[in-house]
Amino acid sequence: MVFEPKRVIFEPDALKYPLGEKLQRYFRERGVEISRTASHNRVTSIPGKTRPEGYAEAKRTLVVGVRRTKKFETCRPSAHFQLPLATSCPGKCEYCYLLTNMGRKPYVRIYVNTGEILEAAAGYIEKRKPEITVFEGAATSDPVPTEPYTGILESAVRFFAGQEYGRFRFVTKFTDVDTLLDVPHHGHTRIRFSINTPEVIRRYEHATPSLAERLAAAGKVAAAGYPLGFLVAPIIAGEGWRESYRELFQAAAAELSGAAPDLTLELITHRFTKRAKSAILEVFPNTRLDLDEGARTFKFGQFGYGKYVYTKELLGEIKEHFNSLAAAYLPGAHIEYLV
Repeated sequence: MVFEPKRVIFEPDALKYPLGEKLQRYFRERGVEISRTASHNRVTSIPGKTRPEGYAEAKRTLVVGVRRTKKFETCRPSAHFQLPLATSCPGKCEYCYLLTNMGRKPYVRIYVNTGEILEAAAGYIEKRKPEITVFEGAATSDPVPTEPYTGILESAVRFFAGQEYGRFRFVTKFTDVDTLLDVPHHGHTRIRFSINTPEVIRRYEHATPSLAERLAAAGKVAAAGYPLGFLVAPIIAGEGWRESYRELFQAAAAELSGAAPDLTLELITHRFTKRAKSAILEVFPNTRLDLDEGARTFKFGQFGYGKYVYTKELLGEIKEHFNSLAAAYLPGAHIEYLV
């Protein structure tokens, strides 16, 4: 499911880089609408008068820019630092936290100065030697849908393959990983797939591949020798959730049958903030997400804002069930966190 934008907006400096020139030619040849913006941080030409209209048009917009700051944000608990290769995602997941922190029009953006970004990463690695420094490539994005024509992930995989003290990881709901399968990685890049039950995907993860397609892509990645991961997020404890997630783990185990990958699990239960609830209802007024504050526990998170999480009792049931599922179906997997 390669991302095919309706429009591409270039920052002028992006065209000074080989990747920027390549992308301009690529989209011109395909007759895609091309325009300019003074800054990739402030794009005002995306249509849409209402919040849902603007959201839909932004999801069909690619902005090509230059990442100027070389300061990386921290990225707990999945890594030490974010590796800023892209932002946003063409998927339209109703629960996505990007709804609340990327403005009313969360356009897809990629940076063409990948080499400079990786040079900055090398500086972080050097400062922390001999400790291993881990970088997350999907903290605010899903970088896979643009990979077939950008090659930014391939560049990162090749770079980290040569880093004794550096490791790379990214997570995706998408399946366009074929160009990465033959790239030398030396086991230094972990590719993780965000998976969920077919019902959750159908109901809430719009414009994304099916579970079967994601698991098939995960099988390819494992066969290529990459360390693999599954992210189950959000875990939604609706009707029949225990059996639904049991079937999910059974399907994952069946796809990996016969393989013995280096496998991690990241498990995150559904939660929301007041701000997120407001944004979700604005963009998806008919959502079936459970956003009943009265049925939740209010908790302050690590970044100082409050969120509504499952009750202590339900969270305990979820943890017990998922620990048993991992032990039964993916016994070699390491659970990195279950929150």
